[in-house]
Amino acid sequence: MPEAPAALPIHQQISELLVREIASGRLVEGERLPPERDFAQRLGTSVRTLRKALAELSEKGMLERVQGSGNYVRRNAQAESVYSMFRLELPEGGGLPRAEVLDLARMDKPADLPGFGAAPDATRIRRLRRLNDTIIAVEEIWLDGAAGAIDPAKLADSLYLYYKTHLGFWITRAEDRVTIGEVPHWAPAAFTLRPGTVTGYIERLSWAQGPAPVEFSRTWFDTARAHYVQRLI
Repeated sequence: MPEAPAALPIHQQISELLVREIASGRLVEGERLPPERDFAQRLGTSVRTLRKALAELSEKGMLERVQGSGNYVRRNAQAESVYSMFRLELPEGGGLPRAEVLDLARMDKPADLPGFGAAPDATRIRRLRRLNDTIIAVEEIWLDGAAGAIDPAKLADSLYLYYKTHLGFWITRAEDRVTIGEVPHWAPAAFTLRPGTVTGYIERLSWAQGPAPVEFSRTWFDTARAHYVQRLI
C-alpha cells in the first residue's frame, strides 16, 4: 500500500480502510480478523504498521484485542471516519479512497450550479479518484467562498479531513442524486473513459453546521470499475 504525496500516513490509511469495512457491514460484529502477520502481508505493510492501525481502531471502540486469541470487530456507530460519506466501492466491495488534484481555482459561481452557501464565489477542485490503485472516477467539488481558502500544498486525499483540520468545520450530512451523465471535457487521459462517454453520475449537496449547503460536487464514475453502494444496517 504505497504512500502518495499528501496521502494519509500508512497506518491511518489502513485504519480508515477497516473503519469503512466495519461501518458498511462488510466486517460484522464479533468477526475475528486474520492473524496479524497474515493480515499485514495481505495489506502489503509491516506488522508494526498494522498494529498502529489496529490500536487506532481499538481507541475508537471498533476493535477488541484479546490477548492470545486475536482481534475482534466491534461496531461503534459514533466512530468517526474521514471517508464515512464516500459511497463508491470496487465491484468486489471496499477499497481505500485516494485522490489526485488536477486543478484548483477560485472563481465566481457559474449560473448552472444549484444554490449553496452565501458567497458569490467558490473554490473549484477537480480530482481524479482511485480506490486502492484502481482509477474509478473524476470529480468536481465547489466549496462556498465563505467557508475559507484552500491551500493546495496542504490538501490531502480526504477533503473532509482538510475541512476539519484547516477550515474548522465538518460535513455532517449530504444529499446524493445518482443518475447518468457525460464524462466532462477536462477528464484527463488517465481516466478510463473518454470525454462525452455516458456513465454513472452523482450530484451531491453537503451541509456543515449551518442551515444552507456549504459544498456542491459532481462525480463521473466508471460503472465497470466501481459501484455506488448505500447500506442500511
